[in-house]
Amino acid sequence: MNTLIISTFDCTFEEFEKEVKEVFIERLAKDSCDGYEFVKINDHKAHTFLNVTDFDGFCSSLECDEAKEWDKANNCQDTVYKIELVE
Repeated sequence: MNTLIISTFDCTFEEFEKEVKEVFIERLAKDSCDGYEFVKINDHKAHTFLNVTDFDGFCSSLECDEAKEWDKANNCQDTVYKIELVE
């Protein structure tokens, strides 16, 4: 399932990118995602496109204590969308 996360945050873009790639994608959501693209919008906003293979597992990784604590410390707000192909 194609998924888009629009994130805003107070930390630097480089800190956010590192957290998403090294912690979220490679560790927390590694069993529920199969590929992603990461796009910088500005210094405090990014879009992450993911192919989610296990939506329940993906949601669990977003809601785990480690993710919640990081989000709170960095004022990170995520809006998650499921994307469908329009034919």
